[in-house]
Amino acid sequence: MSASAEWFRDWFGETYLSLYPHRDEAEAEAGVRLFTRESGPESGARVLDLACGYGRHLEKLHDAGYQAVGLDLSARLLRDAAKRPGVAGSLVRGDMRYLPFRDGAFDALVNFFTSFGYFASEEEDELVVRQMRRVLRPGGTFLLDYMNAPWVIANLEAETDVEQGGRRVRQRRWIEEGQVIKRIEIFPSGEDGVRVAGAPQVFHERVRLYDPEELMVLLANNGLAVRTRFGGYAGAPFDPQSPRLLLAGVAA
Repeated sequence: MSASAEWFRDWFGETYLSLYPHRDEAEAEAGVRLFTRESGPESGARVLDLACGYGRHLEKLHDAGYQAVGLDLSARLLRDAAKRPGVAGSLVRGDMRYLPFRDGAFDALVNFFTSFGYFASEEEDELVVRQMRRVLRPGGTFLLDYMNAPWVIANLEAETDVEQGGRRVRQRRWIEEGQVIKRIEIFPSGEDGVRVAGAPQVFHERVRLYDPEELMVLLANNGLAVRTRFGGYAGAPFDPQSPRLLLAGVAA
């Protein structure tokens, strides 16, 4: 079983939104609060929300007083983002490997909710990092929100089978060639929610597993120096048992 090389083009649309309609707004506020405290420039600065999805962090960045721009590949998610207060005029559809912004366009950059490592090759991931550095001015700051790969490997749940969004959803997870892969099967149901016969819809997620030191080296080699590591949005120091890894730093 293998995932499509560009699985994200199919997944982040109507089905994704129907299964995950209410991501945690308080979590988004906490993430932006951490950025503002640890890496944020002064109010009015230009900030890029890279892979902004449907805009929950972008809205909070605007609320914090930043000139925030959100970029995402999913037209469907951007349509939802445009409904948020103050966000509509600051959205760009684009690929993070080829950012459509001039060199040094931003004072800061954020990348939340493990939106890095989606590509089929490490070279493409490095291309993203180079693009991040290119669009940041020298001395610009960044916050990269990623998973703690060793923790994910140690705690990987091989399979779940639940009722979600009114449908049966089975998820299988495994490690393959340095990536954590998830196969999502959504089984059909009738109007009353009763399961019916039929083949499931199948989607995949695939994210490359960089351990903390490896990711820091990747950033440093491309002009992004990590200054601080956090284990969560509350700002606790990172340790090996942290499920998340947040890296705050500066562009050389």
